[in-house]
Amino acid sequence: MASNIYLVRQRISRLGQRMSSFQLNLNPLKEPLGFIKVLEWIASIFAFATCGGFKGKTEIQLTCHKGNENKTITAAFAYPFRLNEASFDAIPNANVCDINWKNYVLIGDYSSSAQFYVTFAVFVFLYCLAALLLYVGYTNLYRESRKLPMIDFVVTLVATFLWLVSTSAWAKALTDIKIATGPGIVKELQPCNHQVTCYFGSVTSMGSLNVSVIFGFLNMILWGGNAWFVYKETSLHSPSNTSASHSQGGIPPPSGI
Repeated sequence: MASNIYLVRQRISRLGQRMSSFQLNLNPLKEPLGFIKVLEWIASIFAFATCGGFKGKTEIQLTCHKGNENKTITAAFAYPFRLNEASFDAIPNANVCDINWKNYVLIGDYSSSAQFYVTFAVFVFLYCLAALLLYVGYTNLYRESRKLPMIDFVVTLVATFLWLVSTSAWAKALTDIKIATGPGIVKELQPCNHQVTCYFGSVTSMGSLNVSVIFGFLNMILWGGNAWFVYKETSLHSPSNTSASHSQGGIPPPSGI
């Protein structure tokens, strides 16, 4: 019992020494495992920035039946795309054609898909930073450990799947947002069917949101491709060599870094 406690303390002491001995080594960034992780880090930034920073508006032109005046009303919307909270407004007076347009809003709430996508992208960004720090600062610790590469491999598989799920959900939500803010909104406004004549004016270009979907699927491809290089670092790829190196106290030969 005492010997087991001594061995556990000795292993903890060795682990603490390894963690405290930070040694910068940029060679892993030249290999697929580290290089692709940098690409994943950059792609995650573009993913949440192009979606989370979007602001737009849709405009509708009105012709009042009384006085035959031409007016314009707008509804501003932005991330996280709770369109049912985006009311119409007109400058300087919201009462156009004797109608209070603040009582009318866009249709739909797409915040769940948008927030899931952006939040996951932010977590991926943070994980990539931590992984890169481990790769370049604690290379020996990563190579000697059997758990760290396995954890990295499992996280990579889960991230690949979540990129597929979150991007697909966000792509579907983006399609619905385009419909909800497009010409079809004229038919949904009750005053446009009776009191005034409405024409769809314009809507802000959603090119950046299209880019966010592209980067979402690009992230999925990057993480799926990197799974092979992370797998090569685990004991599943070469269990005999890894076990031998650990039993001898040596450092296993690098396979992906």
